[in-house]
Amino acid sequence: MSSPVRQMTHRRLPPLPGVAPHRRQGRRSPVNDMVITGVTCSPGLISHHSSRSTHSSSTMYPRTPDLQTETVTQFLFDNPDFLDSFVIQHVHEDRVRQWSQRKHKGQGHNALTLTNGDLFKDHRSNWKNCIQSKKWRVLQELTKDNTTNKARVFTELAACAAESVNADGHNLYLVDDQNQLFLASKSSKNQRAPTTCVGRIEPRTTLPAYVAYTKESVVTQNLVGDPRFPLGFGVETEKGVSAIAVPLLHGSNTILGVVELYRNYGNMPFSVEEEEVAEMMLVWADICMEYVEMYNSMMKQRKLNDFLLAVTKSIFQDIVSMDTVIMKIMNYAKKLVIADRASLFLVDTKSRELYARIFDTGRVEEHIPQKEIRFPMDRGVAGHVASTGEVLNIADAYTDSRFNRDVDLQTGYRTKSILCMPIYNRGNIIGVVQMVNKIDGVFTKGDEESFETFAIYCGLALHHAKLYDKIRRSEQKYRVAVEVLSYHSQCNDEEYQMIKTMPIPDDIPDILDYDYSPWAIDNDNKPVYVLYMMRDIFKMHSQRFDIDDMIRFTLTVRKNYRNVPYHNWAHAFSVAHAMFAVIKTSQHHFTPIESLALYIACLCHDLDHRGKTNAFMVKSAAPLAAIYSTSTMEHHHFNHTVTILQNEGHNIFKHLTSAEYKQILSDIRHCILATDLALFFGNRSRLQDIADKGEFSWDNAEHRRLVMANSMTAADLCSMYKPWDLQVQLVDVIMEEFWQQGDEERSQGLTPMPMMDRQKKNELPHLEVGFLVGICLPCYEVMAQILPETKPMVNGAIANLKKWRELAEKEAMEKEKENQEPQKPQQTDDNQDNEIEKQPMISEKPSDDAKVTSEKTLLSTGDGLDDSASDTSFLAADKPLPDISSDQTSNISVSSEKTALSLHSEESR
Repeated sequence: MSSPVRQMTHRRLPPLPGVAPHRRQGRRSPVNDMVITGVTCSPGLISHHSSRSTHSSSTMYPRTPDLQTETVTQFLFDNPDFLDSFVIQHVHEDRVRQWSQRKHKGQGHNALTLTNGDLFKDHRSNWKNCIQSKKWRVLQELTKDNTTNKARVFTELAACAAESVNADGHNLYLVDDQNQLFLASKSSKNQRAPTTCVGRIEPRTTLPAYVAYTKESVVTQNLVGDPRFPLGFGVETEKGVSAIAVPLLHGSNTILGVVELYRNYGNMPFSVEEEEVAEMMLVWADICMEYVEMYNSMMKQRKLNDFLLAVTKSIFQDIVSMDTVIMKIMNYAKKLVIADRASLFLVDTKSRELYARIFDTGRVEEHIPQKEIRFPMDRGVAGHVASTGEVLNIADAYTDSRFNRDVDLQTGYRTKSILCMPIYNRGNIIGVVQMVNKIDGVFTKGDEESFETFAIYCGLALHHAKLYDKIRRSEQKYRVAVEVLSYHSQCNDEEYQMIKTMPIPDDIPDILDYDYSPWAIDNDNKPVYVLYMMRDIFKMHSQRFDIDDMIRFTLTVRKNYRNVPYHNWAHAFSVAHAMFAVIKTSQHHFTPIESLALYIACLCHDLDHRGKTNAFMVKSAAPLAAIYSTSTMEHHHFNHTVTILQNEGHNIFKHLTSAEYKQILSDIRHCILATDLALFFGNRSRLQDIADKGEFSWDNAEHRRLVMANSMTAADLCSMYKPWDLQVQLVDVIMEEFWQQGDEERSQGLTPMPMMDRQKKNELPHLEVGFLVGICLPCYEVMAQILPETKPMVNGAIANLKKWRELAEKEAMEKEKENQEPQKPQQTDDNQDNEIEKQPMISEKPSDDAKVTSEKTLLSTGDGLDDSASDTSFLAADKPLPDISSDQTSNISVSSEKTALSLHSEESR
């Protein structure tokens, strides 16, 4: 590129008066010359024509021997391009900056100039007028660097200021919290290294100390011998003599540091204009520093948020062990405050000690557990924090009396600065996090604030980790307990071998009779009878089975029935026999899976029964009641059945397909839950309605499920249709179980129900009559309506009802006599009238209305129905019932049962 002077020769400008135009030989410009008359000009001006001037002025100036100021001014107004070109090509940029500073200092920031009467505004920023644009870009990039700190920003500004005033060197001093000056950067090889203290802020010492004290700029032509700062520069320079010192202020009161610019001996001293340039350069320190601090604060907050998010994810996703969580906490904490090491001590409240198994080794990947370290809570910095809850920020650990050097001795690490903070959980200190040796200085107030928020999440993480450890240990204990219980709740090899050696008979006489007594069979022989019936049902439907699994399953089921008076293994065997009789004798259309499910459900329907009703389990806040809110014991019976099936060598359904297996478990669950009398009324009512309307169909799966549910209740109540002598014995057994529950309730200050009250045992006949009329006969009758072959259930129940009514009437008559004996021989007329009114109450043949009324009274006490009440009476009659012939009982019982259903429905609503 050609030089500016050479470029000027390529253009024609109007010659000044008396001066011939300067042209290159052999070339002539096509533009007419501009002639200014009456003006003389030095030859040096001839070559300074604007390279961009393309027009000539028509103004003619008067000829004068000397060039006047007004004439030149007018010429520059008329030729602004000439002025621009001249300044750009021949005026140094430092001179331009000085002109700009003086103009703004005198006129403020109103950069308006008048050109030919027009107003123009200079849109260039003051920063561009002061320094090169590349310096601004450097600062802009610097402030966006997330590692930027105060020293880096001020160092760059000091270098820019030194370049702007052509200084030979510069020094940057920063002020700490103790009002001391530290050398932060230098441009020459001084004897002192950066970050060394050069003295306190006070007058009559050094130049930077004086400027920091007065907070005013100083320019000195000769530093030697100046009484204001007799010690000279803050640090030794090579040949520095002239100096400019500018304070770096935050606002107007806070001193941040001092920039010291100097020139060596033999160079021109600094001028006032150069001091102004330095001031304008460094006035941006406050703005840049505020921007950097804001940016760093935002970055720190973002990093803190990211950290907290990572901790939260660790709590809910990455919890494996307490050691893993501790390592995550230490690694994240170290990054948060830029520390070299991190330690976490947990509090042992029993021994009042702090302990730690893991120490950060300075690298994230090193997290191998080390030997546990323990020390009392009253020792060391961590002990002081754990005892008092105070946050400690120590710049020099070995000068602090609370510092415990034993940890350094055990770990072999040298501790310098410490930031220690307690970790709280529910108001209690559970640990202490200790950050050691900040990498770039000492821990600040900002580190404390960030660490405070972090400590909250530390507490949350440690709390969840402890809970996880407890749950994991509890799970292991639970597995051990299950193994132990499984061993003791399963049949042993001796039992298995004994039953396996016993032959299963091919035929058992009279086993299909409804009057058959399962209770007469010896307990050791009952498993053989169960296997006989189970094998028959499997073979009846061509189902595959494993006899060894059937033996283990049967023996384990027997072992899991508790030794309670009634709901024991003998009861389960009798219910299974009753269902076997129904399946074998009736013309049903149950599927093979449904038939097998009915039998197994009866065998397991009272597994692990505790001899208590559902109402008692809820009232006593038993754990089972908390798990199952409805049909408490029934749900437990089914779940226990599934548990037995899952034991090794107990799955009698292992040869079924997956679909068949799911179906049979669903049917078993349905059947076992149906033994809850709270569900009986609804199931029986729907089935009775379908049967009365003649809509029942075996092809309808829902109809079959209703029959299955009703069949389970009928089998569960099998003792009520057995011969009279057997039933009386069974009622005595079950009442003993109920009375034991009543005695326990009374010992707890509760009032038991009448059927549970041993003190009301004389009301047993009335209760049995009500139970037969309200529940048993309606159940058996709808069974006989669907499966006529089950009519013996109805007949047996009717025969027993007649016996219980006789006893109820006898009991009522004896009670009436007892009430008459204490009366006086002489009665008044009123008493005689009352006695006469009582006579119809013992009439042998009351009206039908009286019968229904009595039965309603019997049914009125059926509030707390559940599975435990299924085989006994729980309804009371206030008055004796009349004698009803057997052929009339069936119709009356149905009517009475409907009344009972109505009353139960009203109570449910």
